[in-house]
This record gives sequence, C-alpha cells and structure tokens, in this order.
Amino acid sequence: MKKALFISLACLLITTFSQAQNATGFGFKGGVNYNANGDYFESINSNAEHPERNIGYHFGIFGKIGGKIYAKPELVYTSTTSDYSTGSFKMQKLDAPLLVGVRFFHMFNVFAGPSFQYILDSEFEGVNITNIKNDFTVGLNFGVGVSFNKIGIDLRYERGFSDNEASFINNNVTPAAESRIDTRPDQLILSLSFIL
Repeated sequence: MKKALFISLACLLITTFSQAQNATGFGFKGGVNYNANGDYFESINSNAEHPERNIGYHFGIFGKIGGKIYAKPELVYTSTTSDYSTGSFKMQKLDAPLLVGVRFFHMFNVFAGPSFQYILDSEFEGVNITNIKNDFTVGLNFGVGVSFNKIGIDLRYERGFSDNEASFINNNVTPAAESRIDTRPDQLILSLSFIL
C-alpha cells in the first residue's frame, strides 16, 4: 500500500514536471546535506570537531510553476550518513517536497511545504536494517533562496513531523542488545539548481 502510494505520488510529480516545462520551468538540482541526530543544535556543537562526519548529498529534478508566488514540486534522491557512538548509519531515500514560495526583490525567495520520504535502503556499519518502523514518512521543508537568471541557490531546513525508528541487534556488545536509531534526522540542505 505504501509503495503504491509513493509510486502514485511520483507519477503525479512527473506529470507536474512535464506541465511545468510548458509553464514556468523544469530543471535539475543537486547539493549537500548536513544531518543531525537528536537535538539539531546540540548535534552541531558535538560534531564541530569533525564536521565531515554527517555530510550527505542529493540530486534530482523539479518543476517551478508561477511567478511572484510559485509552486515547486521536486523529486530528489538523497544519501545520508549519521554518526553515532557505536558506528555510522547510512540511508538512501527518495524525497518528494511540495513547496510553495514567494519571490521578492526579483532574485530572492522564501519557501515552505511538506516533504514525503520513502526509504530505499539503510545500513548500520555493514548490517542491513530491515525492521524500520515506517518506510514512508512526512516532514517539513522551509528555507530561503536566491536566483540568477536560470541558476538558483537555496538553503533549507528539513524536519520530520514524527520520529521514525529502526531497531537492530547490536552484536558488538556483550550481551547482545537491541539498538534504536532515528531514520528521520533533521537536515540542513544546500542546493544548486538549473532551470532549462
């Protein structure tokens, strides 16, 4: 059911992208993400000595419909790494933000909207995790951007509406214990985009 819902959402976004190409714009985007575990600002402070630890990347497509007020659906592949005291959690996912934005002073914009996430794969230090609570979750994106003709740069914050945990048996401790990690961490996302 969840996979069918996500496939339907992806088809809707692709249709919107093709219509957006005739309206305002269709393009490609990519960039880097910084993930945090638990409280975002506490995580930033604790990782300040090793800023490369929670860096990930993303790339995808988007459509932009409208002028001063616009809609911007996206379909993005995201790879994240989150470091914990017992190892690194790696995850690949599809994100589908549905953003609404306002442009001002011709080149600046602010935007916000829900982001739908579908987890493709996850791994914790060589152990595949299969019992994730939900493969499909919803979060919130909001941010600011600047556009120079067809090139845009935006910085956004992503936060899940609810926690989504994965559990696995940790055999590296005696006795073996069940561990839990959050598969919907907060993210700070920096993107470069190009409208065709």
